[in-house]
Amino acid sequence: MLVGAGKMGLALAQGWLDAGLAASNLILVDPMAGEAARQLAADYGLQLYAEAVGLRPNVLVLAVKPQIIDAVMASLQPAIGPQTLVISIAAGINIARLQGGLDTDRIVRTMPNTPAQIGKGITGAVAGAGVDGNDRSAAEALLAAAGQVVWFDAESDLDAVTAVSGSGPAYVFNLVEALAAAGEQQGLSPDVAMRLARQTVIGSAALMEADPAPAATLRQNVTSPNGTTAAALAVLMGEDGLTPLMARAVAAARQRSEELGRG
Repeated sequence: MLVGAGKMGLALAQGWLDAGLAASNLILVDPMAGEAARQLAADYGLQLYAEAVGLRPNVLVLAVKPQIIDAVMASLQPAIGPQTLVISIAAGINIARLQGGLDTDRIVRTMPNTPAQIGKGITGAVAGAGVDGNDRSAAEALLAAAGQVVWFDAESDLDAVTAVSGSGPAYVFNLVEALAAAGEQQGLSPDVAMRLARQTVIGSAALMEADPAPAATLRQNVTSPNGTTAAALAVLMGEDGLTPLMARAVAAARQRSEELGRG
């Protein structure tokens, strides 16, 4: 059962269906299901409910915004029994809070990211005290539909995961915006600048996926001594360059994740 049929929830659902999950084994629950959720349900013959009344799932994937988590958990308590494994992708909501709200300790807390929509995501995961080996295997099989899965022993690490990979796609998109804006400042038209910036990032990501070399090596491979790239990197890698800026951004995201977890 998937609770929360937003972009991330639907990305997971699509991945499960593409991987061969029978439509009869997937139930969507969302009181305000949008057009995309209704269309997916219609395309695959999925059951779509406004609430979980009368349902007793073996696996419950909780994919709702952290701002509404308490109300959602209260509504789900009657649906959760000893047979239920809960997989949460609610950003910043810690296992203790989930245990209190759902009255179960069979919880896997995760942090995926939006490239899950095309099966290129990466998910950080940590298992609660009541999760056994079978639960962990089941969780990994479901999460792998969205991309790679990395397990952590310390739950506190998920705040860092949220700040790095969970929010990371937005940083990359902002990089494209900034690179395109810089191109405009050099006289390129907005359309051409954006086309160049966008495809540069797309192509660089594809190259990095195809080549297992460290990112530093790939950078060095395209940097000629005293060339144009070296001149730009002298700015980006300076004392006030990209590294300290990214460190501050990631620290701010982690702090917000921790705040959300406290409620």
